[in-house]
Amino acid sequence: MRRILALLALLLLGAAPPDTLPVTPAVVVATLPHDTHAFTEGLFFRDGAFYESTGEVGHSYVRKVDPATGRVLRQVTVPPPYFGEGIVAVGRQLISLTWKEGIGFRWTLDGFRRTGEFHYPGEGWALTSDGKAVIMSDGTPQLRFLDPVTLAERRRVTVTANGQPVPNINELEFVDGEVLANVWHTSAIIRIDPVSGRVVGLIDLSALTARVHATEPEAVPNGIAWDAKTRRLWVTGKDWPTIFQIKPPKD
Repeated sequence: MRRILALLALLLLGAAPPDTLPVTPAVVVATLPHDTHAFTEGLFFRDGAFYESTGEVGHSYVRKVDPATGRVLRQVTVPPPYFGEGIVAVGRQLISLTWKEGIGFRWTLDGFRRTGEFHYPGEGWALTSDGKAVIMSDGTPQLRFLDPVTLAERRRVTVTANGQPVPNINELEFVDGEVLANVWHTSAIIRIDPVSGRVVGLIDLSALTARVHATEPEAVPNGIAWDAKTRRLWVTGKDWPTIFQIKPPKD
């Protein structure tokens, strides 16, 4: 817990220590297998399956994965020179981002057939949805709220902790009215109020990072999935061997 607070304090570049923020250590409920060659950039759960996007040029895929076995049920390649990033389902289509090219793709959810593309300024890091808007991170302290049909930007909110902007916001998931977000190169998931952008708490994943023996610099926590029907919350990391089901922060 001290480690995660120190990491966030460093991110805030000298801001007052965030000792007023509630910190919840991740409590593991169950474990599932994960592909150790999946450089996870996006993850969500739908209709009994995980949907995952991976990064790295030449190794970027959008996948449908069986949770129990980790077996890839369907896969499509995001071709070079693109570096695959976050994904989200909107109706019966899948939306995916690329990192630096400012281009995203539309796919059919059932067959992963590419049906179109869209463009955005800056970088693309992650996507989720609150049911009304698609929420996008771009590596800055800002979250973008996009029209779910046109993907045009509606508004932005700056994410702050103790009044200071929090950079490197990565993978996103909408859980119980909050945006949960990995913070790149930390073991923190921050809990964000989507209206104000204020960080209302943290989930400490440092014990999970140690448990998977993640020693590579880029083998960081990244990947959050939520099943609201059963209140199951899963987290993983880039090239991790395990997807962890953890206790939701409000339970």
